Amino acid sequence: MRVGKNPPSKNMDLTRHPGFARTLPFALFILLLAVELSWSNLQSLVPGLDAFDKRWVYAIKSGAAALALVWLWPHYTELNQCPRQAAGWMMAVVAGIAVFVLWINLVQPWMLLSEMGSGFDPRNEDGSTNLALAGIRLAGSALVVPIIEELFWRSFIMRWLDRQDFLSLDPARVSQKALLISSALFALEHTQWFAGFIAGYAYGWLYKKTGNVWVPIVAHALTNATLGIWVLNTGHWQFW
Repeated sequence: MRVGKNPPSKNMDLTRHPGFARTLPFALFILLLAVELSWSNLQSLVPGLDAFDKRWVYAIKSGAAALALVWLWPHYTELNQCPRQAAGWMMAVVAGIAVFVLWINLVQPWMLLSEMGSGFDPRNEDGSTNLALAGIRLAGSALVVPIIEELFWRSFIMRWLDRQDFLSLDPARVSQKALLISSALFALEHTQWFAGFIAGYAYGWLYKKTGNVWVPIVAHALTNATLGIWVLNTGHWQFW
């Protein structure tokens, strides 16, 4: 048996269901996002829920996704190798910053699925920043979200669209059709669908170009980290 080809089994043989391992952390995050979006309805159904600050739901969904990643980490064989050439890291940096710049500018009405909401505002009632809330939001978006989304959208979905046995498909051989479709689906996850499509295409292109999923993960992380720092400094909470 070769190390890295057959990851250790847990309570079930996930080597037979590699898509599950790459879907569960993302699915948990989206499920709890749905809870967050339905908060006003849940308050009328669950006694005492109105006393809970819903901003902490972000900590719960990030934490749940992170725990799932830790549990399933041995099955992510594509994470075993990091790019050895500086060119890969440079592409990640350039793409990550470029997507950030586009993200805060591509906000015309036709570029949005719906009106941008109030976003995540970590301030206290006196206007001061709640450092715990801000730190958890920044850490979740920059460290957890890039990994769960790149494993799901790029490593899994983009390759699966071309071949159901997606782990056997070299990212460099992913078709343009799969890249476009996965980018479009990624776009529908975001209110800013147009910026989301460009981001998804950029991250997918990086994976296809370098063959290493760490490159789009780093690019995605840099986009989200830069966006978070910018939001905290400018108060444009709607982007969070």
